[in-house]
Amino acid sequence: MLERQRLFWRRRPYDLPASDEAFLRACAGNCAYHIRHCPEYRAICARLRFDPAELRTMDDLARIPVLPTLFFKRKTLFSMPEWRMAMQVTSSGTSGKFSRIGFDWGCILAEVPMVLRLGFRHGLVSLKHANYVVLGYRPDPDNHTGVTRTMYSLTFFAPPLRRFYALRRRDGAYVPDLDGTAEALVRFAGSPQPTRIVGFPSYLWFGLQRIEELGLRVTLKPGSRIILAGGWKQHAGRQVDKQVLYARARRVLGVPEENINELFGAVEHPIFYNACRHHRFHVPIYGRILIRNPATLEPLPMGKVGLINLISPLMTATPTLSVMTDDLGWLEPGESCGCGISTPVLNILGRVGMADIQTCAAGAAELLGKGEAF
Repeated sequence: MLERQRLFWRRRPYDLPASDEAFLRACAGNCAYHIRHCPEYRAICARLRFDPAELRTMDDLARIPVLPTLFFKRKTLFSMPEWRMAMQVTSSGTSGKFSRIGFDWGCILAEVPMVLRLGFRHGLVSLKHANYVVLGYRPDPDNHTGVTRTMYSLTFFAPPLRRFYALRRRDGAYVPDLDGTAEALVRFAGSPQPTRIVGFPSYLWFGLQRIEELGLRVTLKPGSRIILAGGWKQHAGRQVDKQVLYARARRVLGVPEENINELFGAVEHPIFYNACRHHRFHVPIYGRILIRNPATLEPLPMGKVGLINLISPLMTATPTLSVMTDDLGWLEPGESCGCGISTPVLNILGRVGMADIQTCAAGAAELLGKGEAF
């Protein structure tokens, strides 16, 4: 899997044309590995008559068998024994089911340069110590969710002094502690060090709302930063526009919009998508994105809305080379953003109905000849 390492150790994280050949080679090698080591994935490729040797141009990426994320929520697929994996993580399971994804050691070694390069590129890395308020889950031996791993990892972009977790485990369930969060922010505002807030945008909104309700005055030190990861999910009905959220963060905490970062990713596709200074997600060299027609799954041209298909050769423990999310979105040319990054911009509209994705998952199951499991 040296092609994967060569791709993820490249120096320019947004130079797509220069990385195309390396990306194709890494995808072909990744697909061949999964065919050899995962019987279920081999059956899917055989049924679709797909041979990784056919990956000769970037257009050929659309021919890679695509598995819906819901498929991984219904069936666990591994391409290596569990004892060889570095770890296993799960999706959040807000729909009642969750994916269980294995991470191999080669994946971990490839992630490190990716995260560091993009962290430096987007101003996340600092040598100055910081206090952290994590608007997410407190790590727990029984919590294997990918978002918990991600948020904990984000507290190392600046050396952590103290961490406060807004979601705490009580009686076997996580509950938000908004009053404790407000108190922690007041306490950290009195520290000479900056504060970094990491977590779900929904809980940032609720936390800001609670601070105002309590009549507290909080002005975080210069250099403080907000890093948003994850969506609104079960709070989608209360979602607010980004600009409304940013304006409230500036008013309540004194954090300017330029110090607010956003991340996008999935446990089945742990590529580190960072929003640019205009808060838009540009595609880095470590992945490619296709937009597919929800009815036919055919790739759509730039600007057309469809299901988001994420492709990356990062993982060998689990066959997640090409996965279909349950999100609708569209791509547009990077030049339209004006931030200086020329790679395509991913715009995310939101999630489609479960019935639509269920059809895709059932189709994948049928390829395995195990449709009754769905």
